[in-house]
Amino acid sequence: MTGYGRAVETVNGREFTVELRSVNNRYLDCTVKLPRMLSFAEESVKQAVKNTISRGKVDVYITVRSEGASDVKVSLNASMVEGYLSAMKQMVADYGVQDDISVSVISRMPEVFTVEKPEVDEEQLLSDLMGVVAKALASYDAMRTAEGKALENDLRSRGNTILELVSQVETGNGQTVIDYRTRLYNKLKEVLANTSIDESRILTEAAIFADKVAVDEETVRLRSHLEQMNNMLTGGGAIGRKLDFLLQEMNRESNTIGSKCTDVKLARIVVDIKAELEKIREQTQNIE
Repeated sequence: MTGYGRAVETVNGREFTVELRSVNNRYLDCTVKLPRMLSFAEESVKQAVKNTISRGKVDVYITVRSEGASDVKVSLNASMVEGYLSAMKQMVADYGVQDDISVSVISRMPEVFTVEKPEVDEEQLLSDLMGVVAKALASYDAMRTAEGKALENDLRSRGNTILELVSQVETGNGQTVIDYRTRLYNKLKEVLANTSIDESRILTEAAIFADKVAVDEETVRLRSHLEQMNNMLTGGGAIGRKLDFLLQEMNRESNTIGSKCTDVKLARIVVDIKAELEKIREQTQNIE
């Protein structure tokens, strides 16, 4: 699901900034972008994300800035400078070239400065970083929880709408059989004129028709699936993939109901059911 989390904290003289951004994805796809000095921490960060997020395309951005004393010590290589100065002065004396020796000129010479980087305690640095990562994940989770509650309310509301539509289908389906029997009787009465009508034949034909258009099994299963969806929402956790599968089953039932409904009004209701299921499917992509 979509989400964002951020944490900034200074630990042991270093300011860590960790940002997480995610968009919908069927599986977990985590990318970590961090400074070279923290490259050893990439797998640990990915594992922390995996422990909190089960699916989505997640991008993690990490920056670090040193506070206070510098991590790098630069010193002057005096013997090297003296060598350069001596050679330059000799050049002026021997060749009569312009004496433009300056600090900027000498500082560009190789090995004039010695750069010393202190040894980094990777274990401590990793511990410091992961503490900030945990806070960024907590921030991300808080936003996700708020969004999840809104999604839950929306799914429950759409589920209730589908239940109401299913009730209309069940009521209308029974009326369809009654109407068919009436039409059949009137048609036979018109064709046979004064000849007596075989009531048992009409009842048999009506029964055959009722069996063809019966949607009881499908509506019962559809109600059961909607109840399962509500139970999943109540239970919480990572239910996105389960809901994906459940929606496939609900769509299958609605398609079967639609193929059995010969009445135009009922067909329109089935279209409304499918529309609600499609909206639920779209929202499900936002659920982990």
